[in-house]
Amino acid sequence: MTNLTDLTIADARKGLAAKSFSVVELTEAHLAAIKAANRALNAYVLETPERALDMAKASDARIAKGEAGALEGIPLGIKDLFCTKDVRTTACSHILDRFTPPYESTVTANLWAAGAVMLGKLNNDEFAMGSSNETSFYGDVVNPWRREGSDAPLVPGGSSGGSSAAVAARLCLGATATDTGGSIRQPAAFTGTVGLKPTYGRCSRWGIVAFASSLDQAGPVTRSVRDSAIMLGAMASHDPKDATSADLPVPDFEAAVGQDVKGLTIGIPKEYRVEGMAPEIEALWQQGIVWLTERGATVKDISLPHTKYALPSYYIVAPAEASSNLARYDGVRYGLREPGKDVLSMYENTRESGFGAEVKRRVLIGTYVLSAGYYDAYYLKAQKVRTLIKRDFDQAFEGVDAILTPTTPAPAFAAGEKSGDPLEMYLNDIFTVTVNMAGLPGISVPAGLSLEGTPLGLQVIGRAFDEETLFRVGHAIEDAAGFMAKPQDWWSKA
Repeated sequence: MTNLTDLTIADARKGLAAKSFSVVELTEAHLAAIKAANRALNAYVLETPERALDMAKASDARIAKGEAGALEGIPLGIKDLFCTKDVRTTACSHILDRFTPPYESTVTANLWAAGAVMLGKLNNDEFAMGSSNETSFYGDVVNPWRREGSDAPLVPGGSSGGSSAAVAARLCLGATATDTGGSIRQPAAFTGTVGLKPTYGRCSRWGIVAFASSLDQAGPVTRSVRDSAIMLGAMASHDPKDATSADLPVPDFEAAVGQDVKGLTIGIPKEYRVEGMAPEIEALWQQGIVWLTERGATVKDISLPHTKYALPSYYIVAPAEASSNLARYDGVRYGLREPGKDVLSMYENTRESGFGAEVKRRVLIGTYVLSAGYYDAYYLKAQKVRTLIKRDFDQAFEGVDAILTPTTPAPAFAAGEKSGDPLEMYLNDIFTVTVNMAGLPGISVPAGLSLEGTPLGLQVIGRAFDEETLFRVGHAIEDAAGFMAKPQDWWSKA
């Protein structure tokens, strides 16, 4: 029998339906894989084996009664930004490391209602602030991939590095993640997984620890485009508890997978050919164009002229919203409290001790750009630029059905290589932040290997609430690329 941890969600679903194995067996295989790998990879910050086995037994009972849900018995990892009732949720920050929520996020509640099994909580950059998963209070996540001929640890991308590493290393069949400026798609590209950032409003944000409320969006990390469609179908819903949740029906996303791309027009934005982009990324982009044209799509050059302003505008808007959202962590109501001689010093001591360096940096930037003397000069101007970025996409989509770009400007980099240079780190988001600024859906699909033998991804951007076209185009790329590589199991010997 195939190693159960190598299955896709779609194949596991078939195997469970055929009684080839039980949910308990599938869950136990993943729990054993986590036990063997997590010390080396640090993908999970909390394992929940007892809960997982209880959920697995309940799933087996439902399958036996013919009452299986859409994700019945599928073992998943949950990014530690999603509140899970009676299970510690920390956002990987010291300021929340004692927090156990008495409620469930809407997205995870949807997954449990569909029959999924929770294996544990996955590591992420603190409050989702980072591009390498090196800012977590619980330590760095290590990419399961290695450069050929080297044992140097690589970063898995961020902030959803735990999610991408766990899926790539076969420590879960899929994982929840969040994307504020590329935090699903960039780590997916670095680990050879599929990362989907849905349209803003497609998935409820209720019960997800906030970073930047107008940018954050939940989505899945999986090992195939079909699995991504399956997971999104369960995660998405209208939620009256979230005022930004879209009151729209959830389509049958899986039905779009495998539909041909003949007749579609694919836009190629000239502004994404940036200085310093690795030649192998440019070559893969050109190969992606060839794959789609061979399958009957038409390729068209387009312009997104305000792209060059997206990154600086994002790093004004996101920290501004973060500084407001993180004001609630003051030691009064929940989480860490450091004593002081009065209330003000208690606030100061708690925040000084509880927040890491990157979070403090973004809070300071955000507070600065929102201050009375600089609000118009920075924050208001950034919001105007955001409007222009969205207008660029609106105009482009008058003539194209989807847009093809690289996901990242370079392959996964070594741990510590960029952590001392925030600006260099922020440049990793150069191809992804525009999607969040415009509220659009985007998917990263593994499409090849770098010269160092590490994964590279291609990104497809779609119209708002048109994830079906992303799945069509993404599956065409996946099929043409035939990406079957997986990381070598070095961690069990570490």
